[in-house]
Amino acid sequence: MRYLVLCLLPLPAFAEDAPKKLPHAAPKAPDCYCTDKQRNRIELGESICLTVDGKSFIAQCQMSLNVPMWRKVRESCEVSAISKPTDPARHPG
Repeated sequence: MRYLVLCLLPLPAFAEDAPKKLPHAAPKAPDCYCTDKQRNRIELGESICLTVDGKSFIAQCQMSLNVPMWRKVRESCEVSAISKPTDPARHPG
């Protein structure tokens, strides 16, 4: 029993001689983004028109439980067209 105690006593001395570890920099946050059908990168917060099962809608790239995902924000992708004012001198009647 005495021999076992003597063998364990030097361990703390060796631990003190071990090189001290320097604090590591915080890990870099992963670069999160969504992709469209053509695998184009879409940044968080950007919106695009998605078509799923034949239905088109506006979806925004968002984070949910640390995972990028598409969230439906508008029912359709229809955009109102604004016609340019015509010049009556060039386009009579």
